[in-house]
Amino acid sequence: MRRREFVHDAMAAMTAMGAAAALGCSKKTAAESTTTAAATPASAAPAAIGQNVSWRLVSSFPRSLDTIFGAAEVLSERVAALTDNKFKISVHAAGEIVPGLEVLDAVQQGSVELAHTASYYFTGKNPALAFDTAVPFGLNARQHLAWLNEGGGLDLIRGLYADFKVLSFPCGNTGAQMGGWFRKEVKTPDDLKGLRMRIPGLGGQVMSRLGTTVQVLPAGDIYPALERGAIDATEWVGPYDDEKLGFFKVAKLYYYPGWWEPCAGLSLLVGQAAWAKLPKEYQQIFEIAASHAGVVMQNRYDQRNPQALGRLLAHGVKLQRYSDDILRVARTASDELYAEQAAKEAGYKKIFEHWDKARKEMFSWFGTTEQAYGDFSFKPPV
Repeated sequence: MRRREFVHDAMAAMTAMGAAAALGCSKKTAAESTTTAAATPASAAPAAIGQNVSWRLVSSFPRSLDTIFGAAEVLSERVAALTDNKFKISVHAAGEIVPGLEVLDAVQQGSVELAHTASYYFTGKNPALAFDTAVPFGLNARQHLAWLNEGGGLDLIRGLYADFKVLSFPCGNTGAQMGGWFRKEVKTPDDLKGLRMRIPGLGGQVMSRLGTTVQVLPAGDIYPALERGAIDATEWVGPYDDEKLGFFKVAKLYYYPGWWEPCAGLSLLVGQAAWAKLPKEYQQIFEIAASHAGVVMQNRYDQRNPQALGRLLAHGVKLQRYSDDILRVARTASDELYAEQAAKEAGYKKIFEHWDKARKEMFSWFGTTEQAYGDFSFKPPV
């Protein structure tokens, strides 16, 4: 079978399976994106169709977190399969080429072509990048992708990344995260005051406003800090990844919901110069593979988290729901944080207002039949 026929058939098959609908492929292809067109170097000449292409991908994640890291491997495998191994992407874990939090710099500088990461790691460069991943009391995974790919959010995010000469593609989501591991109960907002908790990002900023002493620790340092009592609590992702890190051995109270990350969208960041040299056929294949890898990642979490939670409960872990009082004060503090940032910067305000309008509309819809069904049918494990 000729490659063009193979690619055509693969695209048709994935459309039939609903993969594009499941992940919400952008209505505008990357090649057609006005953001990309404006930023593409005029001198960049696309490679000949069928030419061998080799890219390097740097991940923000270690190989041990196989579900997040694995999305990049799925991308690489699918791209190779759809191009008869002519387009190859080698995948490198955090630290193998650059540290996990320096992957954007590596793509921007052109030392690698591609990164798989979470955009909220780079809010120091632009605070609005948080909306590409997750923010407290924000959208769930389905809502997040709907906003990005159907609601115009992706164009706004790509506008931010254009400043770094980078093009972004959604690629995966953890789904709703858990609310952390605690050594002692927190029943009221007062119980958060003076608590020492490992929690980065906007969630950490909100917790800090509520009186918590916030610490930011890399994955490898969390367990020993919790074990020796240097911290009282920590958050990570959800049952499958948390089990791997062993938190249940030193903290038995497992809180939910993870209101600071009701989802966590991952992104592929591609250098604009590398993208411009890629044949259009390969660009389309890349988008198909990115969509597929994102679906696989979400499916794996949705399949593995319930099983991991069952194992954790068998180890004596106790599920605890945050009280409504804690959730209310945290939501108020989150809204204040957004308002303050929007007042400082017009670009942030533009994205926040666009996102907030979508949030209100989707919460209204999801709060009807989906909420009613969930309230009746979903029963947390006991």
